[in-house]
Amino acid sequence: MLIPHPLLGLRDAQEFVYLGDASLLNRPDGMAEGAAEAFGDYVYLRDNPAGVHRELWFHEQGDRSWLVVTRDTTTHEILGAELARDVALAAKGGAA
Repeated sequence: MLIPHPLLGLRDAQEFVYLGDASLLNRPDGMAEGAAEAFGDYVYLRDNPAGVHRELWFHEQGDRSWLVVTRDTTTHEILGAELARDVALAAKGGAA
């Protein structure tokens, strides 16, 4: 499986470590009301979708960057990849 690294081009998936659902970028506010319950859900509850899904991958054998990879879990087809930093900044309304 080849991952289209946004900075380095196509890279073999064996260079990466899979972390899980990219929604982990949306960490709850620890100071907000109901933070304990929100963190419990954040740590223990995960979707296991069939189909297109966004995942976190770490380029351990390369530039050590974090990527958000969009992949079809039923076919393993990689549909795209973005730097996780850019995805997180866009979600907060900031510029990359």
